[in-house]
Amino acid sequence: MKPALLIIDMQNDFVLPGAPAVIHGALATVPRIKEVLEWFRAKCYPVFHIVREYRADGSDIEISRREAFLAGPPYAVPGTKGVEIIDALSPIAGEYRVVKPRFSAFFGTELELILRRLGVDSAVVCGTQYPNCIRATAFDALSYGYPTTVITDATSASALTVAESNIRDMENIGIRCISFDEFKESSNPAGMVRVVADKRLSS
Repeated sequence: MKPALLIIDMQNDFVLPGAPAVIHGALATVPRIKEVLEWFRAKCYPVFHIVREYRADGSDIEISRREAFLAGPPYAVPGTKGVEIIDALSPIAGEYRVVKPRFSAFFGTELELILRRLGVDSAVVCGTQYPNCIRATAFDALSYGYPTTVITDATSASALTVAESNIRDMENIGIRCISFDEFKESSNPAGMVRVVADKRLSS
């Protein structure tokens, strides 16, 4: 078993109160994400800090976000404090920082190549927020053949109803969505695939 941890978008601009693109609930998940991170570090499993960066002129941001970004204030701009990973989750030597240009950590990045090179056999995802980056990343991880788990109490969304809807959609295609305690208690915590009960929901 060799799972990899993918921590999504836990940057100052998305987590800290008063930040320009703060996600409701993101800050509250930090202690739990820290626990997950320390668990992976203790077992010497690969850790990936997935982040966003946008040019200040908005030339490389998603088209759906460009208008609001240009109206300001901008966020996740290289060279600013806001783009940095929050202090509590700062990467250590040997961990990977991957910049994703879009929602999924796999789109336009070297992530899948590195996972293969490291011999990773499953993916564990947490961070912010369920739509769209957590869900897009989890879907792509499963599409690439990695049994995928989302740690629900280490993942945030703007509202509970949003989280619940996304969890339901992910579970319906076979992604495990469980708490960190459930994850640790599993006999093979990162290697199991959730069986889709109703095959009509998987298509």
